[in-house]
Amino acid sequence: MSIQLQILPEQDLPAFKRDMQDAFQKGAEAEYGSISEVILPESHINASLSKSGSVAYAAMKNGSMVGGAIVQIDAQTRHNHLDFLYVKHGVQSKGVGQAIWAAIERLHPETEVWETGTPYFEKRNIHFYVNKCGFHIVEYYNEKHPDPHQPEEDQLSTDDTPGFEHGFFRFEKRAHFVSEEDS
Repeated sequence: MSIQLQILPEQDLPAFKRDMQDAFQKGAEAEYGSISEVILPESHINASLSKSGSVAYAAMKNGSMVGGAIVQIDAQTRHNHLDFLYVKHGVQSKGVGQAIWAAIERLHPETEVWETGTPYFEKRNIHFYVNKCGFHIVEYYNEKHPDPHQPEEDQLSTDDTPGFEHGFFRFEKRAHFVSEEDS
C-alpha cells in the first residue's frame, strides 16, 4: 500500500479533526449503536496537539487524506507515544492503518519503546495493535486499577461514555535492536 505521511498542514487541521472524530464515533457506534455523546471531543485532540514533542501526520494516498496520527516524540528517553491513529471512515480494512503505522516507525527509528492505548470496547483496535502492529498489552486500567497519569476527575469510574466503564488497555512495543553479537 502506497501511503505517504506528511506533517499535517495547518489548512488541513479542521478536516483532520473532523475525520478523526468521525472514525472514532463510528467505531463506538458499531459496537453500541447510535451514541449521542461525542466519543472523541475536539478538546482531547487539541490537548494532544499542544503537548511538548507533538507531531501530527496526515496520511495521503493519491493526493487525498485517508487518515492520520498524532505522536509524542521524546528524543531524550526515546520512549514515544502514539496518541491517536485513525483511518478515515469508509477506507478501513484496506491496509491503510498498517501502512500508517509502518511509516511512523520508519520516520522514528530511534524509538526504543512505543506506547499507546485503547478502550476495552475497541476490539478492532486491540486486534490491530496486537496482531498487526506487534504491540503487547501491558496494563489494564479499570475502576480498581486507575490510570495514574489521568487526572482524578477523568478516571474511568466517573466516565459515563459507553464502553469506557469497562476499562482501557495500555500497549507497548519495544524496538528490537540487532547488535553485532546477534548478527
